[in-house]
Amino acid sequence: MEEEVKILSEQPAEPHKAGFVNIVGNPNVGKSTLMNDLVGERISIITSKAQTTRHRITGIVNTPEYQIVFSDTPGVLKPKYKLQESMLGFSEGALTDADVLLYVTDVVEDPEKNKDFLDRVAKEEVPVLLVINKIDLLKNDTELQELVDKWHERLPKAEIFPTSAKEHFNIANLMKRIVELLPVSPPFFGKDALTDKPARFFVTEIIREKLLLNYEKEIPYSSEVVVEKFDETEGSIHIMTVIYVERDTQKGIIIGKGGDKIKKVGIEARQDIERFFGKRVYLEIFVKVEKDWRNRDNKLKQFGYLE
Repeated sequence: MEEEVKILSEQPAEPHKAGFVNIVGNPNVGKSTLMNDLVGERISIITSKAQTTRHRITGIVNTPEYQIVFSDTPGVLKPKYKLQESMLGFSEGALTDADVLLYVTDVVEDPEKNKDFLDRVAKEEVPVLLVINKIDLLKNDTELQELVDKWHERLPKAEIFPTSAKEHFNIANLMKRIVELLPVSPPFFGKDALTDKPARFFVTEIIREKLLLNYEKEIPYSSEVVVEKFDETEGSIHIMTVIYVERDTQKGIIIGKGGDKIKKVGIEARQDIERFFGKRVYLEIFVKVEKDWRNRDNKLKQFGYLE
C-alpha cells in the first residue's frame, strides 16, 4: 500500500524546452540593451550611436527547465557598402531560423521605416513579439495606447509588449511569454554556456565600443578590431590587437597627439576586459591602414563578415 501511494504521488517532469529567439529591428531602438537585460549579462555593446552591432551576437539563458538562445542582430538599414550588405544579411538571416521573433521598435520610430523588411516580418509564421521600447519617454497612457493601436494595424498577428529595457520595465512579462512559446526540445548548447562566441570576439567588441565612445563622425565606422594574440594563463591574459582603418588620416586621429587618444582607449578597454574575464590583462593595441576594407570581399571574409 505504501508503495502504491508513493507511485501515485510522483508527478511526471515537464518536458525540457529550448529555442532560438532572434531580435531584429532598425538601428538605435535599444535591441542590444534589451538583449543584455534578457540574458542578464553584458553581451552586446551599447552606445547612443546607431549601427553599433555588426554581427549576430548570441546570448544563452539556461535553467533546468529551458534554454533560450537569444540573437542580437545589426540594425536594418539600406546598405551603402559591402560591410553593410553583410550586416543586413545577418538581420535577414534571423527571419529564417527563429522559433520566436522579437521585433523591436521605440516610441519615436516611423512604423514604415524599412517597409520591405517589416513586410517580411508581418508574413512570418513563427510567433512575433513586438517590443515597443523606451516607453519611459512617453508623457501619458494615451500616447502609449495610440502607439499600440498603430503598431497593431501594421503587425496584426504580433503580440505587443510596451517596455523600457533601460528601466527594466515589463521585461519579466516578456520573458515569461518567450518561455511559454518555446518548443519542446533538448538544449542546443551546454547548460553552462553563455554564448557561442569565442573569448577573442568579446575583446574586439569591447575595444570597438571604446572607439564608438571616444571618436566622432566616420572614425568608429571605418575601424575594425582584430585580436592577433590571446595568451591566457591561470592569473592573467596577454592580448595583442590591431585596429584597422581605411586611411592614413584616420590612423593619425585614432593615435592622437603623442599617442594620447589610443592610450585612453587602451586603458578603458583593458579595465572592461579585466572585468569581463576576471583576470589581470596586458593589452597591446596597434593601428594599421587597410584601404577601403569595407568594400573588399577578401577583407570582409578575413574579418568574419562573409563565409
